[in-house]
Amino acid sequence: MAKKKDGRDRHDAEAGAGPVPKMKRKEYERQMRVLHGELVAMQEWVKDSGAKVCVVFEGRDTAGKGGTIKRITERVSPRVFRVVALPTPTEREKSQMYIQRYLPHFPAAGEVVIFDRSWYNRAGVEPVMGFCTPEETGRFLELTPAVEKAMTDDGILLLKYWLEVSPGEQTRRLQSRINDPRKIWKLSPMDLKSYSRWYDYSRARDAMFAATDTAWAPWYIADADDKKRARLNIISHLLSQVPYKPLPHRDITLPRRQPRSGYREPDLPWRRIPVPF
Repeated sequence: MAKKKDGRDRHDAEAGAGPVPKMKRKEYERQMRVLHGELVAMQEWVKDSGAKVCVVFEGRDTAGKGGTIKRITERVSPRVFRVVALPTPTEREKSQMYIQRYLPHFPAAGEVVIFDRSWYNRAGVEPVMGFCTPEETGRFLELTPAVEKAMTDDGILLLKYWLEVSPGEQTRRLQSRINDPRKIWKLSPMDLKSYSRWYDYSRARDAMFAATDTAWAPWYIADADDKKRARLNIISHLLSQVPYKPLPHRDITLPRRQPRSGYREPDLPWRRIPVPF
């Protein structure tokens, strides 16, 4: 077998699929336009029905969680779609019951809440990086299915996505952050440290799936080496899980503007911005 060019191709070959060509930008944007329209329809249904939707995104560093969330939310209302990305817990929060800091962010009626990382930090980054004990992680994995059962019993539609990226593609993306001044802010010392612990993360992921992949809150895995395909696939799947109805077409005509009635532009020293473009 010929030597593959990068980790992504090796990963695909081992899976027996062969490399999949990257999606072209034009086709990607065409498909995304359709999905954005459906997300707006879903938004209106959520508002009208009082539905409560909670979406969790997890995955390794560089898997594409942030970019996927941006594409989901860029054409909808932030009053309906809320993104939650909690910072490092305070000393007070560290003394609380672990799930406590997440509870206030759960959706109310008519809301879609998206967690960019979630309570599953206790099953992933925290044990891998030594921020909690194995006993604390074990306790979390034991209790989480019951907590999520309570959420779904209360009417919350809970969707959990894991974005899977191959070793070679993760290396490529981290290297691009190092070399691109527009992306360097994304690279933290934590990213570099976690990069070296690929198999620790794999073990943590496997334990998390085994303990928390339930009938009422299953995990959905998205292959994320091709960011464009991953985003389209995730949004399409998200829409398929929410029982919304498409918006009926409305015939809208702009009303006539009121007459000028003697109005004149004021002679004021407007501070207009420079126009270098």
